[in-house]
Amino acid sequence: MTVTQPQRASGAGTESLVDMAWDPITRIVGSLGIYTKIDFNQRVVAECHSTSSIFRGYSIFMRGKDPRDAHFITSRICGICGDNHATCSCYTQNMAYKVKPPAIGEWIVNLGEAAEYMFDHNIFQENLVGVDYCEKMVAETNPGVLEQANRTDAPNAGAHGYRTIGDIMRALNPFTGDHYREALQVSRMTREMFCLMEGRHVHPSTLYPGGVGTVATVQLMTDYMSRLMRYVEFMKKVVPMHDDLFNFFYQALPGYEMVGNRRIMLGCWGSFQDPEHCNFEYKDMTDWGRKMYVTPGIVVDGKLVTTDLVRINLGIRILLGSSYYQDWEGQEMFVTEDPLGNPVDKRHPWNQHTNPQPQKRDLDGNYSWVMSPRWFDGKDYLALDTGGGPLARLWSTALAGLVDIGYVQSTGRSVKINLPKTALKGPVELEWHIPQWSNTLERNRARTYFQAYAAACALHFAEQALGEIRAGRTKTWEKFDVPKDSIGCGFTEAVRGVLSHHMVIRDGKIANYHPYPPTPWNASPRDSFGTPGPYEDAVQGQPIFEENDREHFKGIDIMRTVRSFDPCLPCGVHMYLGNGKKLEMLHSPTQTAGIE
Repeated sequence: MTVTQPQRASGAGTESLVDMAWDPITRIVGSLGIYTKIDFNQRVVAECHSTSSIFRGYSIFMRGKDPRDAHFITSRICGICGDNHATCSCYTQNMAYKVKPPAIGEWIVNLGEAAEYMFDHNIFQENLVGVDYCEKMVAETNPGVLEQANRTDAPNAGAHGYRTIGDIMRALNPFTGDHYREALQVSRMTREMFCLMEGRHVHPSTLYPGGVGTVATVQLMTDYMSRLMRYVEFMKKVVPMHDDLFNFFYQALPGYEMVGNRRIMLGCWGSFQDPEHCNFEYKDMTDWGRKMYVTPGIVVDGKLVTTDLVRINLGIRILLGSSYYQDWEGQEMFVTEDPLGNPVDKRHPWNQHTNPQPQKRDLDGNYSWVMSPRWFDGKDYLALDTGGGPLARLWSTALAGLVDIGYVQSTGRSVKINLPKTALKGPVELEWHIPQWSNTLERNRARTYFQAYAAACALHFAEQALGEIRAGRTKTWEKFDVPKDSIGCGFTEAVRGVLSHHMVIRDGKIANYHPYPPTPWNASPRDSFGTPGPYEDAVQGQPIFEENDREHFKGIDIMRTVRSFDPCLPCGVHMYLGNGKKLEMLHSPTQTAGIE
């Protein structure tokens, strides 16, 4: 953290603001920096800017490549959610090649992606975000809250085994807390589940357009299910434990609901295809999109605007605003109409050009390598966020009321999750209710519930896959031809939210390719209209509850808010070396001694 001398804000009267920056944000991957002005007199964050300091160039060097390599290349965008990129790229290629994978192939992909959700959300929630609420952190930032936690009985103690809220906080202490250590073991198990289906974590070795290379056997499903049931048992404890912890913060700190709170503007692109309905053809995308086991949707002010993937696709706009790029005004339009004849905007990913323009950071001008994706509803350019992924997914699915598979049901106002009997516990029904706020605590709470949701969906997928295997339908891949000219788009949910890939093929090669993961949506800077990005909006204006004075201020409430989005900057920015310059560094023998 860096701190500068107080500066008087324009129109602030006698109030003074203190510049404070956290750069880089720790416990995440990437180069995210949060720059704030804090009013310690009013105990509020007066201003916030979200920055990213590195650029890479996937949208540039994908050009001219063989389209069949797209999923292998784009998987390397990120070392955390690479499989989500590979999956989305295969969806994009399936559309472009007009190929429909066999049903067992899709069930295997769903099982792999469910394992990834379970793995990543578990390790982030328990071992990274959980540290923000552990005994050691609360003792350093809100000792009064810790005293109250030690005196407060946990309402769900019978379900999770911790008598007081203070006991839960101690269980989250890094390396010493028993829940922290147990979660590390669970993360290993979920990674094994992923590898059973997709071969390698996190860059799949068995995922292809047209299906998968995984050999479908009863033993494969048995190995997966044995681990899944242990995870299901784990979630029966975790959900009520986190409910107790997050509800306590509302109780202990009146007004804490405003930490990280922003207008409800959530985007979800849907996840888990139903092979009975999904043929990956654009003309049918509205219908098969609504058959996903996580329903795509845009929620504004608590209302479901649309569940139509075609409308969602056509509404995407890439604005530059405060980012380090030249505009592509006047450059080639690759796609003027979609396959249904709808006009495609020049600011749509199909038509985007990436023109990097490195420059010095200027918080009053351009200050980030992240662009500003927005969704145009016909009137406004909405700065949608993903709620860290799970909040948008559960909210959209709940309101749509389209999912009912026994293990999970969406009711129009909630999502019910039915976990079957396990070795030590009987069946449990969990219910996530649509919250009043889109804030820090509810993003974290949704992450816990979605782990259980992914596990319940995986139970269904495994049963369907076993049905295919027992019926002798074990072909996992369908042949295809790469057309000379085509376009494709893929939609799914990366761990931390919306993920789309858009590809244009000309003369059998990639002419344009743009992946848009959740990070640019969440971490975007102020756009061309001056609208802050979601990180900025959620932090800016939030109250400060930390008990430390300015000299010892840790910014825990700010960090909790930013981390509640599950930030992961590699997906937002990529590497740049200028005009093909060769970089060399000369070392003397003493300088290189000991370097391997």
